[in-house]
Amino acid sequence: MYIIVMGGGQVGYHLTRTLMQKEHEVLLVEKDPRRAARITKELGPVVFEGDGCEFRTLQQVGTNRADVVAAVTGDDEDNLVMCQISKRKFGVPRTIARVNDPRNEEIFRRLGIDETVSSTKVIDDLIEQEMETGDVIPLAALRRGDLEIVEASIRQGSPAANVAIKDLPLPEESLISCIIRDGKAMIPQGDTVLHDDDVVIALVRANQAAALQAALRGTA
Repeated sequence: MYIIVMGGGQVGYHLTRTLMQKEHEVLLVEKDPRRAARITKELGPVVFEGDGCEFRTLQQVGTNRADVVAAVTGDDEDNLVMCQISKRKFGVPRTIARVNDPRNEEIFRRLGIDETVSSTKVIDDLIEQEMETGDVIPLAALRRGDLEIVEASIRQGSPAANVAIKDLPLPEESLISCIIRDGKAMIPQGDTVLHDDDVVIALVRANQAAALQAALRGTA
């Protein structure tokens, strides 16, 4: 893929280096001349010195053929502008924006940004998961359809232990799609019995995650 990374801070630098290691065609856009020169010395000629908010810069770096544009500067407004221009004017299939203030995340989505990443929100979610959900851990949110992929560990004494999946009081809109047992993944059937220490991967509506937790662990 051809991937354009907007912003040469720590996030942009490490993202670019990682993408290069995976042998993607990647270009890093950085407007600070000193920062751009320093990264060029370390990573080679994969840096373009310019302002990613400017239409001309996006033309020069070939945004019209980019598969992904990732705007990861420390300025939410700049990230939004970069992604919007890339999407609307150059037809980039996928735009990803770093959101520094989690309160802006919904605005980004409403304005057509494909994916948002908020490190603040991720850390907050991890804290809340440790405090509230114990062994039921959200792995990913599928925004289209309001679904979540969750991981749940079956502990000794859990109401789901030694019970067939078909006999569990699962939420109506949920699906156990995979069980990891003794380090091996298996696709379960209705008569599959859950064992202690099984790890369950499930799909569930976001608003029914607590009900899934109750079915697997006995607490909501």
